[in-house]
Amino acid sequence: MTIKQDVKELSVTFYQALNEMASGEKNTMMQIWAEGDVTAFHPIGGRDDGYETTINSFNGVAAIANKGDIAITDQALHVTDNMACEVGREIGTLTLAGIEVSIDQRVTNVYRRDDAGWKIVHHHTDLSPSMVDLVKRLQASVQ
Repeated sequence: MTIKQDVKELSVTFYQALNEMASGEKNTMMQIWAEGDVTAFHPIGGRDDGYETTINSFNGVAAIANKGDIAITDQALHVTDNMACEVGREIGTLTLAGIEVSIDQRVTNVYRRDDAGWKIVHHHTDLSPSMVDLVKRLQASVQ
């Protein structure tokens, strides 16, 4: 298997885990994220720094997610021996607290290879106005 194929395989695993999270499963991201210095910019805004914060953020989404179908399209991979950058578009739907939102956003994923193999170290999507609005509505209903 080539290095590029290894990274493509991890990308497939990442999106499988993202879809499992979108169906309400927690801890789906634990094995594919590097431990330590990682970051994520989510479609609802904000930045996660560190492994635990990032995993907890994905688990927070899983806690209110009912179903989803998220895929990467227009994928481009740029790979070196130990680092890889993936860009594309995430498209699909996600149901949070019973409300379905459409997903269509640019995405960048950064992968790093170490002794444990390839892991994701950064995930960055555009802000999603529909998801930001949904989170605001959910927060208002709790107050």
